[in-house]
Amino acid sequence: MTIPKPSQSEEEYFARLEAEKKKKLAEERGKRLSESELEQLKSLHWMHCPKCGMELHPIPYQDVTLDKCFHCQGVFLDDGELEKIAGREGGFLKGVLSLFRS
Repeated sequence: MTIPKPSQSEEEYFARLEAEKKKKLAEERGKRLSESELEQLKSLHWMHCPKCGMELHPIPYQDVTLDKCFHCQGVFLDDGELEKIAGREGGFLKGVLSLFRS
């Protein structure tokens, strides 16, 4: 006997809950840090790849600037840039974006 796979909407629900928990924890941690600690973290990590730590390089694409790591080939976006690139279209991308919106 096989166990049926959860529905897509159920998976989205739990992914949304997990994203909300992580967002809340990050906000609480940010409130506990002092201004000087935040500035120090920013200076240490500014334009460095979150995946491998190497330097990120700005690459213009359409109407946004992507941050590209040539070491691990990662591409990173700032807040709102994915929506600009996607153009507010429906489908899969809209579902993924809805998981991370507050």
